[in-house]
Amino acid sequence: MNKKPLHHSLLFVILGLAFLAVFITNLSLGSVHIPFMTVVKTLIGETKVVEPWSYIVQDYRLPKAITAILAGAGLSLSGLLMQTLFKNPLAGPYVLGISSGASLGAALYIMGGASLSLLFPVFLSPSLSTTIASSIGSFSVLFIVALVASRIKNSMALLIIGLMFGSLSAAVVSILAFFSSKEALQKFIFWSYGNLGNLSPSDLKILTVFVGAGLFLSLINIKSLNGLLLGNEYAQSIGVSLKRSSYLIIIATGLLAGSITAFAGPIAFLGLAVPHVCRLIWNTNNHKILVPAVLLVGGIFMLVSDSIAQLPGSAKVLPINAITALFGSPIVIWLLLRKKEIHL
Repeated sequence: MNKKPLHHSLLFVILGLAFLAVFITNLSLGSVHIPFMTVVKTLIGETKVVEPWSYIVQDYRLPKAITAILAGAGLSLSGLLMQTLFKNPLAGPYVLGISSGASLGAALYIMGGASLSLLFPVFLSPSLSTTIASSIGSFSVLFIVALVASRIKNSMALLIIGLMFGSLSAAVVSILAFFSSKEALQKFIFWSYGNLGNLSPSDLKILTVFVGAGLFLSLINIKSLNGLLLGNEYAQSIGVSLKRSSYLIIIATGLLAGSITAFAGPIAFLGLAVPHVCRLIWNTNNHKILVPAVLLVGGIFMLVSDSIAQLPGSAKVLPINAITALFGSPIVIWLLLRKKEIHL
């Protein structure tokens, strides 16, 4: 009997139960504490739940929790894609400059002056206009990177070009920040902290579509991802088209990281760390296992980080961007000290 698949299945069951527990706990915590079982009754549609509690859970906390799951899962998956494509353990979802492009788009709208703000219709809210601007920035960089990828076959050269795009975007953002007003600079800083609670139902639907599209492209490329780990020559020998696979992986990363950054702000750490955590826990490089693993673990990480960030019992909310790194870094360090190695 093969014990490894059984071990993998048991891990998925345990973490699946942990995911449900963390999800419901996240809905129960906040400035107003709602009992765990009351949240469960609200989710199953029981009508006897106190009306204010039901409203808080269904209209505010549930959309925020779903956003956290989409962000955590999407960023973790895009990190896995980048590490496999570039065969580099330090690669993350923002390595192609996609996040920097989103930040540049948001910075141009927020700090670029009234002339740029006039490009957006007056009936759009400032938050929606910022989201549109950051989306344009991220997908503009994605388009340029895809264009460069069509001319350059070397993945390491593409990696360096992506980093240069990130540096260029960061430089422009710094110049804008230097010349902007205090109010505009403060708005941009708050955007850069990351926020999971500002999405409207329509925003959440759009984000779900983009993350779903990125996940679909990842799933149809699992064979290619496994082949790329064993080298380009081996991948070609089993029928993998390197050019097509690279395009699809880059597009999937852009859809995932670009849309999440646009709607929730730049959120660090997850894309770099979660794939390594999953490799260490499941002790495998098989993407048939790693893809669902990073989705599950990424969702758990983000839900726990969000629960910590919202300071239960307080109306204050800490920057989610800071909490993901503060909470996750010690776990990754501990796992690495136990395993004493890291590999792709």
